[in-house]
Amino acid sequence: MSETPRPQGTADVAPPVRPQHRCGRATAHSTGAAMEMGPGTPHRSDGRPPHTPRDERHADRPGGPGTIPPVPGPSASPARSALLPALSAVLFALITWQVAGHGPLRALDERVGRAAAGSGFPRAAAGFLADLGNASVAVPLLVAAALWAVLRRGRPWSHALAAALAMAAVPTLVVPLKALIDRPGPPAMGAGPHDGFFPSGHAATAAVAYGAALLLLTRSRRALAGCVLLNAAVGVGLVRCGYHWPLDVLGSWCLAAAVLWCLGRALGALTRGTRARGGRRPRASRAQAPPGR
Repeated sequence: MSETPRPQGTADVAPPVRPQHRCGRATAHSTGAAMEMGPGTPHRSDGRPPHTPRDERHADRPGGPGTIPPVPGPSASPARSALLPALSAVLFALITWQVAGHGPLRALDERVGRAAAGSGFPRAAAGFLADLGNASVAVPLLVAAALWAVLRRGRPWSHALAAALAMAAVPTLVVPLKALIDRPGPPAMGAGPHDGFFPSGHAATAAVAYGAALLLLTRSRRALAGCVLLNAAVGVGLVRCGYHWPLDVLGSWCLAAAVLWCLGRALGALTRGTRARGGRRPRASRAQAPPGR
């Protein structure tokens, strides 16, 4: 049986045919696809929409970037998250032991406090910074931040209540410690009866109020750095004006760090509970409703 001979002219002038992709392949990269969709863009040869390749899926890692569907994983391990309150408690215990027992750290602290009170830092500026720790200044700012977070940011009222409880914890912790340790104040406060100066109520009020406002409104690093600098300025003002010794301020910061850590954990638990109940999603429900209704 003989084959029909093909004309040589047709074989010579026939345009080359590009090889076609096999239908069995899920994804491929080609020069034409790279020109149309961008370099390195995956596409399917059978015309179906692209999907994540199976070798890039990581369903065995909960909370990872490749999880399908994506779910938020824990931000930090429990041991790492508990490091801050543990260090604060240890440092506060060390400071309290030195202050109450008239240790060498207390003697050094009083020398530094006297030198800072007699420094050339402007007294008027120091007084302004110290006044930022007054309850009449810090508490209204926290109330305004809580109202803004609830009314403008959509935070639940339970978050504002948690911040209020954190603020109420300041006098609950500071007042008994002042009476128990009964540390005399700097020379600028004068002699006579007093309620104790360790730890500083002004420093603790400023740290908790401004820190709670930060937790309610934003978690940015710039805002955190600004909050730290603001509290450091309040501490400098208190020491320069002779209202407190440096260790009074440092001890209050240790207490405030533990209180703010508890507040952060409480806000996280409240947020997870709200999401689990499926609450506070009115915008999504309205977006899914038919346009005629």
